[in-house]
Amino acid sequence: MTIFSYHLVKIPFALAVKGLFTNPIDKKTKGLIHSEYMSAMTLGSPIISTSRFLINQVAIFAQWENEEALENYLRNEKFGKLLNNGWHVRLLFMREWGKITGFKIPQIKATLENESSAVVAVTIARMKPLAIPRFLKWGRPVEKLVRDHQGTIFSLASIKFPNTVSTFSIWKTEKEMTNMVHGHSNMSKPKRHSNAMKERDRKDFHFEFTTLRFKPISEFGMWKGQQNFIPTEQLNKPS
Repeated sequence: MTIFSYHLVKIPFALAVKGLFTNPIDKKTKGLIHSEYMSAMTLGSPIISTSRFLINQVAIFAQWENEEALENYLRNEKFGKLLNNGWHVRLLFMREWGKITGFKIPQIKATLENESSAVVAVTIARMKPLAIPRFLKWGRPVEKLVRDHQGTIFSLASIKFPNTVSTFSIWKTEKEMTNMVHGHSNMSKPKRHSNAMKERDRKDFHFEFTTLRFKPISEFGMWKGQQNFIPTEQLNKPS
């Protein structure tokens, strides 16, 4: 069964700079379907700030033919061993909106155990360069909404120059996430996300865009002194 993984790790600065231009995960890696290498950002941070672009804090989002392929990469490959020193979560595909090249969307969809189960969302966008200022105007309020939402367990943004941007978020429940998307949450200015989507529909920011929803099945390692973001009792249940 195909599996997705999302990794966070701090790497040496020189390697991080090299990663701005080339993906350190070889496309020919056995069992790898596709991977995205990105530099982490703090959601909602000022456009010009040290927290906006965290060059040596790396986010990797990947799809594998099966869990064994991921295990072999983390155990045997040089960059895989580096990733293994960070944090990652393993994911089963649930739903997709939009389209993005590279990944192979599974026909078999996972389901959550119940409405109280945690869910993971990943967005990836290939930006139109001239639309970036307008995207930032509409996007930063949404970043703050996701960052501060009472239903969010963990969230961050990431970027790959010149034009790929992404978000990653873990939610306490699917309902809290969907309520945020549709502007029904009990937050200040709850329609920030739905308003941004209306603006995107009016005049798209992207060449490609997708939102992917996942069921988390296992979590490993530590990120910035924290671990077990997802309740343990909700993991290792790949129904």
